[in-house]
Amino acid sequence: MRGLLVVIGDAMLDIDVVGRVSRLCPDTPVPVLDDVVDSPRPGGAALAAAMAAADGHDVVLIAPWFDDQDGADLKRLLEPAVRVVPLLLPGTTAVKRRIRAAGQTLVRLDSGRQAGLVEELSAAAAAALRAATVVLVADYGRGLTASPQVRDCLRERVRDVPVVWDPHPRGEPPVAGVHLATPNAAEVAIWAERHGISAASGSSPLAALTDLTAGLVSAWRNRAVAVTLGERGALLSYGGDAPVVFPAPVAVGGDTCGAGDRFAVTAATSLGSGMVTAEAVQAAVLAASEHVSHGGAAAFARRRSAVAPDREALPAAAQVVASVRAAGGVVVATGGCFDLLHAGHVATLRSARSLGDCLVVCLNSDASIARLKGTGRPVVCEADRAWVLLALGCVDAVLVFDEDTPDVALRRLRPDIWAKGGDYAGSELPESQTLRTWGGQAVVLPYVQGRSTTSLVRTAATSLVEAPSITVEESRP
Repeated sequence: MRGLLVVIGDAMLDIDVVGRVSRLCPDTPVPVLDDVVDSPRPGGAALAAAMAAADGHDVVLIAPWFDDQDGADLKRLLEPAVRVVPLLLPGTTAVKRRIRAAGQTLVRLDSGRQAGLVEELSAAAAAALRAATVVLVADYGRGLTASPQVRDCLRERVRDVPVVWDPHPRGEPPVAGVHLATPNAAEVAIWAERHGISAASGSSPLAALTDLTAGLVSAWRNRAVAVTLGERGALLSYGGDAPVVFPAPVAVGGDTCGAGDRFAVTAATSLGSGMVTAEAVQAAVLAASEHVSHGGAAAFARRRSAVAPDREALPAAAQVVASVRAAGGVVVATGGCFDLLHAGHVATLRSARSLGDCLVVCLNSDASIARLKGTGRPVVCEADRAWVLLALGCVDAVLVFDEDTPDVALRRLRPDIWAKGGDYAGSELPESQTLRTWGGQAVVLPYVQGRSTTSLVRTAATSLVEAPSITVEESRP
């Protein structure tokens, strides 16, 4: 999508408190969490903005903001990828703490208090909305969409640019003219009751949902409403009696946290890219399903923070490892140069990830590759190689190392499994002895024949040499 996406809504700080349960408290039958790790991440509208920025879009987040440590932490998690335009209010930042073990949430603790509503948009916020090429309203029911000035600005924008509205039952209905509203099925039932909309007597569940959704299209005077149905996909209604249904691909396991935000973000950016509504909803269903299968919001946050161009990768990689280990999971690591990523690399990485619950790639730095491979290598710099690896759903973190071997990085990460490509088959892996010091295991994965970076570089060089020269006269039409 070209242009600016403005996300306006309620920003929150989500903290996953992950531990390992192996015993009950002696004085009451409740689980005891050991080896607890706190993993903060953006939540609410902030999560939607972070997702869009991770997709490569230019994003501004407009949200009520609070002058406290949680607010500062949330802003730090977002910037510089997301430009934050705060609407300062008295009160405290909304924080949701999920106490988790073995991949399950045991309890959620909510805190935060907002004193008053946004009375007036700042000049910076109004300017951002005017500059937007697409707007996403991420309403979490904390009062922002009740602001008359906010609603007036959004009414103006729906005339010129796509506006997607993710409504909350505690919030306000979308303004008239919104291109797409994205409630879930439970929210449709609540909103329909509020508007006095009912389904025909004796209707099947699908027929009843169709009636209620069509009624909301009319009541809200929106162009369309897409109802998210979880693992069943989504239903798109333009107000008629024959909606479009988009089945979701099977998502094995995973975590649904943040799936609604993923759906709304993809729908908004797809509309901003010129897709028609049905195409945008189909893309959103696929993106939400992929989000769930990859581990939900927590996994998104791990992948997003796992490496940075300034090479502060080890703390983030260590956090991924600690979080997985605290949940009783298996940590897998692999390593290499990954210069000119090819099909053989992808096959090996996918196989490695299937052996456990996270995959950390130990990546040779530019200096390390130059010593190992010689003049002209690497072809791709370390920061770009790291970003490309992280774009793969099977990679959870990247750790850049400067040594000739990953031995130092392995000793700090202490993975359960170290996986290497099959060109080592039948021989002792150099890292095996290191892995044995903490009970880890080195394994060899099948090698994909005919794929190597060296052969790609050689082929490219040969092609350049053999390519016929083209003069300016010859290139004219």
